[in-house]
Amino acid sequence: MHNIAPGTLYLVSTPIGNLEDITLRALRILKEVDLIAAEDTRQTRRLLTHYEIKTPLTSYFEGNQQTKSEKLIARLKEGDSVALVSDAGTPTISDPGYPLLQECIAEAVSIIPIPGPSAILAAAAVSGLPLHNFTFEGFLSPKSGKRKRQLTQLADEERTLILFESPHRLCRFLEDALDVMGERDIVIARELTKRFEEIFRGKISQALEKFRTSKPRGEFTIVIGA
Repeated sequence: MHNIAPGTLYLVSTPIGNLEDITLRALRILKEVDLIAAEDTRQTRRLLTHYEIKTPLTSYFEGNQQTKSEKLIARLKEGDSVALVSDAGTPTISDPGYPLLQECIAEAVSIIPIPGPSAILAAAAVSGLPLHNFTFEGFLSPKSGKRKRQLTQLADEERTLILFESPHRLCRFLEDALDVMGERDIVIARELTKRFEEIFRGKISQALEKFRTSKPRGEFTIVIGA
């Protein structure tokens, strides 16, 4: 067991749904750091309460990035240890924590990753699609025109694609993907590790038919074959 390093930013991966999906190391770090910076303090407080962790909590999200980054870096330089957590999964990946990471690198602040849950890897692992190499594209544009241009750029990609999409845009995304990329194998993972977890496997047209008839709910990770 290692002691907490002073003046260090810990990137702590937290559960994407099931609260049991957290490492012993992550729990120890969250207990021992001086401060936890969380994208959503309500979500993180639920995790901390479940494991009886009483470490002070502060918010760090897109709306307060600039001012909070300055304060957090000041505390780190004074010798405090800080754990950065996202809403769920691994921080800094499609996450507001990325600017803080960049500023800590620029300021030569010590940074330690605490690996763990990731919706990207969970969806990839269960997809059954080739994973000898793949690419993660995050969220594409919410605007159809730009999204189609992005999909056009990805159409000739020989690697398996992994993306995020929101429930209210899922069907429009599938329409654009079918139009631009043609029929492909697709896996759509919904609410991974949660009570209503669902894994859909099929073609893009079949996915579109399914989610047109049953309103999409929850969080979606999409895996598309080449």
